[in-house]
Amino acid sequence: MISSFKSKLTVTLVSAAMAALATSVAQADGTINVYNWSDYIDESVLKDFEAETGIKVNYDVFDSNEVLETKLLAGTTGYDIVVPTGSFLSRQIQAGVFQKLDKDALPNLKNMWSVVSQRTSIYDPGNAYSINYLWGTTGIGYNVEAAAKRLDGKPVDSWDIIFNPEILAKFQDCGIHMLDAPTELFPAALNHLGLDPDSHDKADLDKAAELLKTIRPYIQKFHSSEYINALANGDICLAIGWSGDVFQARDRAAEADNGVTINYIIPKEGALMWFDQMAIPTDAANTKGAHLFLDYVMRPDVIAKASNYVVYANGNKASQAYLDAEVLEDAAVYPDADTMENLYVTTPYPLKIQRVVTRAWTSVKSGQ
Repeated sequence: MISSFKSKLTVTLVSAAMAALATSVAQADGTINVYNWSDYIDESVLKDFEAETGIKVNYDVFDSNEVLETKLLAGTTGYDIVVPTGSFLSRQIQAGVFQKLDKDALPNLKNMWSVVSQRTSIYDPGNAYSINYLWGTTGIGYNVEAAAKRLDGKPVDSWDIIFNPEILAKFQDCGIHMLDAPTELFPAALNHLGLDPDSHDKADLDKAAELLKTIRPYIQKFHSSEYINALANGDICLAIGWSGDVFQARDRAAEADNGVTINYIIPKEGALMWFDQMAIPTDAANTKGAHLFLDYVMRPDVIAKASNYVVYANGNKASQAYLDAEVLEDAAVYPDADTMENLYVTTPYPLKIQRVVTRAWTSVKSGQ
């Protein structure tokens, strides 16, 4: 009986060791290709993951959802993990470009924040295909001194500073940048007009386009990231931008000690709450490695590194114990309950309406 037990134990231990070795070798031989937004992760996250798993991470970046979507819809991405924004993710799921997550391989899902998961389920029912990486708002970044001078000390707290041409004109001399993101600017214009920011009605969108055209003469440039350094260096004084980008500009200006003070506000009328979601394309070559990476990122201390680095909120409730106080306690990063209620989300435009918006945006940018 004892001899038999020892024999079985030996076989069990050897089998377990062989399985562990096989897993280790598989991990060591693995490579995953990640496609994420630029300036959007603490590089130590990638290095630590490689050291722990033996999986090499090839990390590429993009600067617009349109660039990512073009690759996804082309059919062969070459990536194991991509990070689309929720409204784009939704129609990409419908197009069949993602595979469902194996949630049994993601034990750290238990750390996710229900408040965020409920909102992301608008784009991904049951969060079957994606997990939240980071989220934020689209609001106003500005040079504090320049704003005080041009507004006679009145607070910057409203979309009026952008959508009232008489007010916006006061900033033309010091430079104004706007996101090249029609899916975010049309909702902002609709919201300012008192219309549903998620309207897909052509008549409403035409009204938004007309409003945007009235402010076009004062916009120096449309882009997706240049405003970070432009604000930080004092080259511009006003921008419609993503919350974390403006915080990066604020911090860069402070580090440079160049006399520029940058602030970000969520206008009192409300703003867009957006979500960047990590998903696995159907053509992923290393699905197992992709799941390991997703689960690693969902560790509270790991995703906290990303939030602390880029100053964006994340959808991981447990991570809040690891966040820098200046991030967690900043109401512009983690808004209070009342502000959260005032944030809106949008759903993807049907293809026919998307074409309308794209043409209208081209007209806005060209000033025609």
